[in-house]
Amino acid sequence: MVASVRVDPYRSFNFRVEISGTTTASFRECSGLSTDGDAVDYREGTDPNTMRKLPGLRKYANVVLKRGYTQNLELWGWYGNITNGIADRRTVSIILMNEEHEDVLRWELAFAWINKLEGASFNAAASEVAIETIEIVHEGLNLVLP
Repeated sequence: MVASVRVDPYRSFNFRVEISGTTTASFRECSGLSTDGDAVDYREGTDPNTMRKLPGLRKYANVVLKRGYTQNLELWGWYGNITNGIADRRTVSIILMNEEHEDVLRWELAFAWINKLEGASFNAAASEVAIETIEIVHEGLNLVLP
């Protein structure tokens, strides 16, 4: 009997974010890598008493990224472009790495821009890291191999 090769799933903590090909910062959390769509009901006059289901518009959830504050202001500069009316859309990549820090999967967000930037909550009685949150809007999500 031949022993099968064991393939363990990747762990979710080992990832990085690239914006327009440059790793901007380390993030502690990433959520919202999802897409869905609408089904369109369609029936021709000659069809029997059933509806056809056709694919409709695709929708992409906003991606939320959280990171500890640093003095790196690149994301604030990008957000500043958006608030000043500059159409600064970029490609954002979320890259999952294996235990050896090698790229194994890459999610590409097309025509992305920062829609929301949320500052940290401060509490003098706590000792947590100050966390900022950004919400990225995009027009396409693709999963590719690196």
